[in-house]
Amino acid sequence: MIPDNKYAYREGWLSIVVNTLLFGLKYWAGIVTGSVAIIADAWHTLSDSLTSIVVVAGAKISSRPADKEHPFGHGRAEFISSIIIAVLLAVVAGNFVIEAVNKIKNHDSVTYGLPAIIATIVSIVVKELLAQYAFFAGRKSGMQTLTADGWHHRSDAVSSIIILAGIALGSIFWWIDAVLGIIVSLIIFYAAYGIIREASSKIFGEEPSDDLIRKIELLVEKQYHGDPCLHHFHLHDYGYHSELTLHMRFPDETPLKDVHAILHQIEKAIKNEFGIETTIHPEPLTEKH
Repeated sequence: MIPDNKYAYREGWLSIVVNTLLFGLKYWAGIVTGSVAIIADAWHTLSDSLTSIVVVAGAKISSRPADKEHPFGHGRAEFISSIIIAVLLAVVAGNFVIEAVNKIKNHDSVTYGLPAIIATIVSIVVKELLAQYAFFAGRKSGMQTLTADGWHHRSDAVSSIIILAGIALGSIFWWIDAVLGIIVSLIIFYAAYGIIREASSKIFGEEPSDDLIRKIELLVEKQYHGDPCLHHFHLHDYGYHSELTLHMRFPDETPLKDVHAILHQIEKAIKNEFGIETTIHPEPLTEKH
């Protein structure tokens, strides 16, 4: 069943509007103070608007029902959107590293003013609020894309914290801005890696969790009076639609009609309990593996 994507649309459009306004504020502060770091941070914020456009587009595509060309629906568009966001995160992190290394090579120090302090503090607060809302929307909707966008918001908040730290310590350590820039880049790289790993795992297909397998075994035991000998579990996640396949053994003398009736009953129970479409392959109890 395809859920309501209202959380994705709300988070996406809110992010687009707020990030565009923050971009204007940061860019103005960067021009006034002559800070290259704040101007770069402003463009980082504007990149969040792009990722939010990806969120909205991904939600729209993934909500399409199944059709002839895509019998399992379009839910995996969400995973693809998450990977796009993660790649953008990695690009942003790479730019931070390059900028930081150049600052160290050139012995560049950063001079900030009051407009930079105000813009940076506003950015930290607003971006963390956006991140918290994205995480909340991700939990409510179950959409990984929103969680990925939340990490992008947080990466911007962290980068602004680095600039704020540079404001406080820049007069003491000329290199502090560059070093902290490299540290936050590594944090962003790690977040991007986690997002790509999780989304890719779902696209490629994965084993069900031990907890889900145990719950299914308990459910089957209630439906089938005997040792079901369940094995060979595989879960295919299509976003809002999941397909589970597994094998179940029956005594050799069990009539095919009875096997079919039992499997139909179990598949229906799994659908009602977990919302998962299940296909069970029957095997004779004496078959060797």
